[in-house]
Amino acid sequence: MNKVYPSARAALADIIRDGQLLAVGGFGLCGIPEALIDALVETGAKNLTVISNNAGVDGFGLGKLLATRQIRKMISSYVGENKEFERQYLSGELELEFTPQGTLAEKLRAGGAGIPAFFTKTGVGTVVAEGKETREFDGETYLMERSLVPDVSLAKAWIADRAGNLIFRRTARNFNPNVIQAGRIAVVEVEKIVETGELDPDAIHLPGIFVHRIVLNSSPEKRIEQRTVRAKEGA
Repeated sequence: MNKVYPSARAALADIIRDGQLLAVGGFGLCGIPEALIDALVETGAKNLTVISNNAGVDGFGLGKLLATRQIRKMISSYVGENKEFERQYLSGELELEFTPQGTLAEKLRAGGAGIPAFFTKTGVGTVVAEGKETREFDGETYLMERSLVPDVSLAKAWIADRAGNLIFRRTARNFNPNVIQAGRIAVVEVEKIVETGELDPDAIHLPGIFVHRIVLNSSPEKRIEQRTVRAKEGA
């Protein structure tokens, strides 16, 4: 089975539709699938619900999909870097399901593991618990959270072999493994593709069984949200 596609556009052409539930890897702008996000914009798909830690920044990452009004709802942990997100949300144009960051990661991990729901103390007694089942365990109140199983997952890794075995690079791993495992179809953008068997089995972070399609993007921009540097002494 050939998992390598010639372009991000080709990888998404027959699997993206209006109204889908999508998951997108990354943390801020670190480890986001830049080429796949651009290709998603080009599909013109509308009314999307997108699971992601945040929504990028204005004009980059998922911010591009907000600008084209393709996202109907975000399931996120943090949205503070995007003014267009704020504008759409406050004006009622965009739905938002705020989810604590650890809960979001576990909802994806559980979805990938075939676990339909789990109980957590996070969010009990807050707006996060509204409309959700609670249960007592050993005298403590826990909140039931449903897992997430997106129709399509878009993610980023560093290296893949042709079988889809993946190696991530440092903090760019972040949400990407959970996003990939949860998706019914997982499309992964990588910076390098090698032949199957070239990777050290002990170095593989995620096995290829979870990966359905691979796209090469050898020179992503890797933009930094906010560059902060220390002034030189004596300057």
